[in-house]
Amino acid sequence: MARPYDTISFLSDYGTGDEFVGVVHSVVRSIAPHATVVDITHGVAPHDVRAGALTLVRACQYMVPGVVLAVVDPGVGTERRGVAVEVGEGASVLVGPDNGLLAPTVAMTGGAGRCISLIDDKYHLESAGATFAGRDILGPVAAHLCNGVDMAEFGEPIDPVSLLPGVVPLSQTDEKTGAIRAEVLWVDRFGNAQLNVGPEDVAAWDERISVKWSDQTRTAKRTNNYADLGHGQLGLVLDSYGLLALAFDRRPAADELHLRPGDGVMLSEATA
Repeated sequence: MARPYDTISFLSDYGTGDEFVGVVHSVVRSIAPHATVVDITHGVAPHDVRAGALTLVRACQYMVPGVVLAVVDPGVGTERRGVAVEVGEGASVLVGPDNGLLAPTVAMTGGAGRCISLIDDKYHLESAGATFAGRDILGPVAAHLCNGVDMAEFGEPIDPVSLLPGVVPLSQTDEKTGAIRAEVLWVDRFGNAQLNVGPEDVAAWDERISVKWSDQTRTAKRTNNYADLGHGQLGLVLDSYGLLALAFDRRPAADELHLRPGDGVMLSEATA
């Protein structure tokens, strides 16, 4: 028997308006009553695998080692695979659909060890339908891992190379102008718009940076906190994940600038 885990970190797009999250909690507890379930979030937009993948990779470096149960699964009930992926030399196992959701976190944690396709229904719940894999397949597998069941028991080994890659956009620098083509990765609860740009990308620039999107252009101040911004002054703030975010002080920048995840933004050094 493999080492048992005692924590399941749970992320989904289930929301909290229905019984889905509570049911998965109860299924896990019925199988592994000693396991603690930590809810990372259930507020990922429905079916948004990209947003789920980015949320998971932001959180992964702070999660306690154990089992990660991630369910954003628009292909549920189809031929898409459910998988368990060992990372961190066995410190953790990621359980979820093979649709790109897990891929950025696998990369962030040093790459995949063993990978298993979850086809052995001995560890699944019986169900009249195939549209609640979190309850019937993924949740039970996560719980059995906490009981010390070895990954190999859940199905067939698969090549880590065959896992579907995630789609995490990278910024691009124009070789002629030095301008950076960026993208909004995430808008948080406070309306800050995180970009796929790190401080090293603009380190050679002055603190005043030109920001262009859609048909608008603004000048932003590069800073490490929100309070450093004057009233109505746009900032490029170094956020808690080490990336730059468009922000105002105590105002929702994304709403005021009409920016959403996936929108393109051009950054360049301000000239005036």
